[in-house]
Amino acid sequence: MTALGALALLTWSFLLLGRGGFWRARERLDFVGGNGRGNWPVVVAIVPARDEAALVGRSIGSLFSQDYPGRFSVVLADDHGTDGTGAVALHAAGTNASRLQVISVPARPPGWVGKVWAMAQGLKAAEAGSPEFVWFTDADIAHAPGMLRALVAKAEAERRDLVSVMVMLSCRGGIERLLIPAFVYFFQQLYPFAWVADPARATAAAAGGSMLVRRQELLAAGGLDSIRGALIDDCALAGVLKARGCRLWLGLSQDSASLRPYGGVAPVWGMVARTAYTQLRSSPLLLVLTLFGLALVYLAAPALVVFYPLHGDVVATGLGLAAWALLALSFVPMLGYYRQPLWLAVALPLAGVLYALMTADSARQHWLGRGGAWKGRVVRAGGDRE
Repeated sequence: MTALGALALLTWSFLLLGRGGFWRARERLDFVGGNGRGNWPVVVAIVPARDEAALVGRSIGSLFSQDYPGRFSVVLADDHGTDGTGAVALHAAGTNASRLQVISVPARPPGWVGKVWAMAQGLKAAEAGSPEFVWFTDADIAHAPGMLRALVAKAEAERRDLVSVMVMLSCRGGIERLLIPAFVYFFQQLYPFAWVADPARATAAAAGGSMLVRRQELLAAGGLDSIRGALIDDCALAGVLKARGCRLWLGLSQDSASLRPYGGVAPVWGMVARTAYTQLRSSPLLLVLTLFGLALVYLAAPALVVFYPLHGDVVATGLGLAAWALLALSFVPMLGYYRQPLWLAVALPLAGVLYALMTADSARQHWLGRGGAWKGRVVRAGGDRE
């Protein structure tokens, strides 16, 4: 028991001190005003969409409310939707309809994941405008007016080839208050944002809801064809770009927000289970090691404290209590970022258990042939099927 408590405490000491400060949530995109730039680069936003009529109007409206000083247009790639997504987008564009191009995505060839194929068709259409940057953003996200200006300013000032932000996810109550901040927290733990920005480290990641990419660097890396079968397309794209020496930046922003509500555990469960086993390269060994690691990191310390009456080991309980305190402390900045009660920090082990169960369920669905189900498709790494 004492050894387990010591191991838990050492593990959390390492995570807080040696994991790129992931828990501090310091990497945030700052908005900029007039900064003396004379020529702002041409940007085209590419929006892949499939049956998003309920949300796409607000998303497109936010794109055309951008205060970007340079030339800016939007391509919406309507991916075989049946609810009139394209028509809703055109109506939402209003007087800016001439700057919106709605394309119908052609039949997907073998080997392509549906979303990546839609993104590729949007990129092909965008090339007519010879943009320096393309901005991949989802049809269920709304951006504050200064977002594009901030993304471009970041890329230009720091010579970044990919600038991406993790948008605010819906966190309206109930279990979402714990699970949503924990989702972002776990993502940062897996991909420390400071390491993503460090050219000397191999860590590469992006958040697919908002990715600004230099078009020439993307084309030089093989375009989207290089990730055509990637289920986790954002991190795959980041990996391809960083492998060829491109400079990345990934951070947080409260000025871009998902419009899609969750409304409980089930939607969050589906979001995680869709890709978790793919993240583990569909490896049973990595699955076992991951579940063991989650148990050690998130369960060992609380278990030593809660079950003290059964084992009676005072030293082990003290070590467990110290480890639990570090665990909770590490979650405080993210709870503050999402404006949630800080007392939820002590419940992070519960989130760890739930996400472990989601990961295990992701493997189960994969083994049953239902892995990656999304918008009526069963999606697999290497391609999807209807």
